[in-house]
Amino acid sequence: MVNNCDCEGCELRSLFFNNVSATELISLCTIKIEKTFIKGELIIEEGSEIEDFIYLKSGLVKLYRISDDEEQIITIAKPLDFVSLLSVFSNRHFKYSVRALEDSVTCSLKIQYVKDLVKSNGNFALDLLEKMNRIADNIIIESLEIRRKHLRGRIAHVLLYFADYIYSSHEFDLPISRKEIAEYIGMTTENVIRTLSEFRKDKIIKINGKTIEIINKPMLEKISALG
Repeated sequence: MVNNCDCEGCELRSLFFNNVSATELISLCTIKIEKTFIKGELIIEEGSEIEDFIYLKSGLVKLYRISDDEEQIITIAKPLDFVSLLSVFSNRHFKYSVRALEDSVTCSLKIQYVKDLVKSNGNFALDLLEKMNRIADNIIIESLEIRRKHLRGRIAHVLLYFADYIYSSHEFDLPISRKEIAEYIGMTTENVIRTLSEFRKDKIIKINGKTIEIINKPMLEKISALG
């Protein structure tokens, strides 16, 4: 656990904190707490009391719920995403869990401090509301986009999601297992494995363990678009 601050280059400036005063920013920056989590470690447990406002400084995490002993992935968050934002103002307890997909660092602020800032700073409150709505919209759109596709389209969509949105690279280490992909897109693990093998056979992707290389992106985009 680390408490540090370098507000000249503080990542808080690149979030929605451009509408806080210099004094408020220094206060935010100096009281934020950094925590390091190793891959696979639980960051937030569903049902736990909300005490902190948390955002991801580095790494990659998944937000998920457990239903009927099955894991349901809500979304995957990358750096500077607010991993606690979906619950902090609507509930006293988290409605989902958060787990590190890669070694990750979070920053947290006491929730009461953020609530007090919302009450005293209207522009800050509007920025926060905009961020919350954007996250909710993205989750809804992503879910609907996946649901409208057939199996091959769903797999193509997920691969392009990691390539374009998460890693900005045509080659990356897949951060989730085949089983987790299946849970995310609502298909069976066997279907995911078979489809990835078909993509490899068709020379759309290369697979080397967890490493995926997209070698025919136009075809993958076509499969995703056609669903």
